Amino acid sequence: MIERTSVPDQVFARLQQAILGGAYAPGERLPTQRALAADLGVNMATVREALGRLEQLRLVETRHGSGTHVRDWRTSGGLDALTLLGANTADPAVGGALFEARRLLLAEAARLAAQRRTPEQASAIGELAVVVGAAPDDATALLADWSFMAAVVEAAGNLVFQLIMNSVRELYLPHAELFAALVSSRDELLPLYARVADAIEAGEADAAARATVALAEAQEARMAGGA
Repeated sequence: MIERTSVPDQVFARLQQAILGGAYAPGERLPTQRALAADLGVNMATVREALGRLEQLRLVETRHGSGTHVRDWRTSGGLDALTLLGANTADPAVGGALFEARRLLLAEAARLAAQRRTPEQASAIGELAVVVGAAPDDATALLADWSFMAAVVEAAGNLVFQLIMNSVRELYLPHAELFAALVSSRDELLPLYARVADAIEAGEADAAARATVALAEAQEARMAGGA
């Protein structure tokens, strides 16, 4: 049984976590709506609403005469699947993939930003690099780190990079406490932020990419417990 507060959201979350967690294998047929409603202690309208949301996210598909089947979200999902991974970032495979993609995207964004940034954007990136180091606590530092990286991506002028960041934001901000280690020992990270900002301002594309990789790798080491 589940609590009666925010019932549709809870049913959606329960089924979504079961699918992402492997409780239902790709291709497997879900229990009938009646069976799910009885198991969760809710009405069938609530179950139908939850299944509709899962189908919009391409986690399940309804086959006429055959019920609702689980899809392999790794092959059928889009960027919106990133917003569903928040509860699974502790999985080494998921976490490793996220941080690898983060490092690669940010490095290329920094390379482009060094070539395309406006003077105003370069100035903003430099100011944000200082803000991260001056943050009084991890929560504030995480928001400053996000703002710094988002400013780099915006300065890159690549629409697809920007859309990816929009999707990542929906994963990152609601689960920010999971990423607190990214900004631990900020006094040690501050020179790395400054190197990225300085290279972008100087228009040195390769240096900007290398500095961003160094920063991202230092943050990944902290997430892995290496700080």
